[in-house]
Amino acid sequence: MLKVIRYASLALLLALGVLWGHAWFTRAPGQGVGEAFAQRLAAVFGQSMPVPTAGGGVQLPSGVSLGGAFSLVRQDGQAVTERDYAGRWSLIYFGYTYCPDVCPTELGRIADVLDAMGPAGERVTPIMITIDPARDTVAVMADYVSRFHPRMQGLTGTPEQVAEAARRFRVFYQRVQPRDMADYLMDHSSFIYLVGPDGRVRTLFRPETGVEEMARSVAAQMRSAGG
Repeated sequence: MLKVIRYASLALLLALGVLWGHAWFTRAPGQGVGEAFAQRLAAVFGQSMPVPTAGGGVQLPSGVSLGGAFSLVRQDGQAVTERDYAGRWSLIYFGYTYCPDVCPTELGRIADVLDAMGPAGERVTPIMITIDPARDTVAVMADYVSRFHPRMQGLTGTPEQVAEAARRFRVFYQRVQPRDMADYLMDHSSFIYLVGPDGRVRTLFRPETGVEEMARSVAAQMRSAGG
């Protein structure tokens, strides 16, 4: 089952990459690549798909759903499900504590976004879900997420629980063993997910999206949803 999830996720990422490249080369003069990509993606699914004017995020077309049910363990040892976050907004990132570069960068970006949002940021829960549960125990997660933001939550679980959560968000990940390293690394997709009060993903933020852009986009989504 895990292999099927990996292959399906990889196929999705490859398809999105091809579509992104097509959008880049065929966009209209003066058109942003994000807007062009959204239009191509909407055409594929046969749906209209708005893009936040603040930039930095890609909304999902109607009929395409990410997120949903999961069962994991918080860094304080408390078992949690998606129901524990119902009624609140969340910024979720799938990564791992041994990640040498992109994970700490993106988690730091989430923290900066919440600070940039001011009081509105208090209504957004920052969450990291590990894709390396073998090493990312509850204690490890507790120490790691505390370095980024005082409200950041770190979720781990059994390999099966993590795989199910990743499947819900269509996250690709796999273990890789560099020849010159004793420890393994995790190859994985790297999006920040804005999840609404209903537990569904509203926007995906690409790696290295600007803090101010992301903060404006999150605030706009919250205003448009009335909260």
